[in-house]
Amino acid sequence: MTLTSSKPTVAFAHLGCEKNRVDTEHMVGLLAQAGYGVSSDERDAAVVVVNTCSFIQDAREESVRTLVDLAEQGKELIIAGCLAQHFQDELLDSIPEAKAIVGTGDYQHIVDVLERVEAGERVNRVSAVPTFVGDEHLPRQRTTDQAVAYLKVAEGCDYRCAFCIIPKLRGNQRSRPIESIVAEAHQLAEQGVQELILISQITTNYGLDLYGKPKLSELLRALGEVEIPWIRVHYAYPTGLTPDVLAAYRDVVNVVPYLDLPLQHSHPEVLRAMNRPWQADVNDTLLDRIREQLPDAVLRTTLIVGFPGETEEHFQHLMGFLEKQRFDHVGIFTFSPEDGTAASDLPNHVDPEVAQARKDALMALQQPISAERNQRWVGRTVDVLIEQHNPQTGAMIGRCARFAPEVDGEVHVQPGEDGRQAAPGTLVPVEITGADIYDLSGRIVGARAMVDAARAQD
Repeated sequence: MTLTSSKPTVAFAHLGCEKNRVDTEHMVGLLAQAGYGVSSDERDAAVVVVNTCSFIQDAREESVRTLVDLAEQGKELIIAGCLAQHFQDELLDSIPEAKAIVGTGDYQHIVDVLERVEAGERVNRVSAVPTFVGDEHLPRQRTTDQAVAYLKVAEGCDYRCAFCIIPKLRGNQRSRPIESIVAEAHQLAEQGVQELILISQITTNYGLDLYGKPKLSELLRALGEVEIPWIRVHYAYPTGLTPDVLAAYRDVVNVVPYLDLPLQHSHPEVLRAMNRPWQADVNDTLLDRIREQLPDAVLRTTLIVGFPGETEEHFQHLMGFLEKQRFDHVGIFTFSPEDGTAASDLPNHVDPEVAQARKDALMALQQPISAERNQRWVGRTVDVLIEQHNPQTGAMIGRCARFAPEVDGEVHVQPGEDGRQAAPGTLVPVEITGADIYDLSGRIVGARAMVDAARAQD
């Protein structure tokens, strides 16, 4: 993607999460509106904006490697995002090629920053405490698959989990008004978006800071009027899954019954050490209530093993929890001590080899569960959003609603018996014919088969 103009071209390098992706898209939109050329190819420009991640050590190292590599290519750098927020007092001194740093709450000033850089300044545009949250009027030029869009409903986080640095990097929770979110959703629908993914750090707490109580159920019902087939929510924290929220999942046709529950652990003692004591008593009862009210719900979770003080007894409790609950998808991580978090100072750190062995054991336990959960879909006909197409073979790759982008599986799709194919960005009915641990496979349902199925239902 390159936009040409009379002003110089600026390249973008993006790292990190979906929230960072949205911030990048706003910076691209702002610069394009101001008349700058914008490119995703660093070779096109002398100045590169690098939107960085600093969530864990591996992410920081990737961000620094990217910066060093671009500096060695002779590029001038504008360092944006979480690394800039995290190390605002050091980056300009450490990297001579860095002409500016831009914090997580300051990306809306990217045009002013670039103009000052062009005038010869070195710019520190990092607010000590991020407070900005955008709205539907902030220019945005999407850089992702045009059929899928992320919509940030809130920024920051009010929780203080012992292992997490997000509040330091992005500030406290700041929700957008429902009207602003719905207005942007309508804009995205007009662009042909087929899947809208609502993102924030704690989406089930959406609105608490703005309205005095969570308003996710009201938001979902308002979004039911938007002409986008799939609306997916990331992330569903246990405390916010009230009966009203679950009812909205059930009642609003275009809200996908997909719940990403970042539970992290099951044992009360570990949860207390993680500073998540509110979760200890809700895991089993919450999951039972979800399955009762949403029988077709797809449940995903993330877990951390090797947290300081995690004993073999704690780990076996987690194994039993995972075996009992039979999640559709599970992400498992070993604990990473991060400077600036409470957990980095906790005693009784777990040996990394023990933590890795625990992760491997959980993965071995979960894989046949995931395979069995996928197998249940064989024989069903489901809508699939096509994302890749090989014109030579006719083979297509997409996702059904049970798979979120990038973190879950895929559906490998063959043309229908009538030779029917589908272009990327379209939703088509697919009969699921096979399943494995992570993916599904199927064939596009032709017109005759759809008519026969409709008659059979009558």
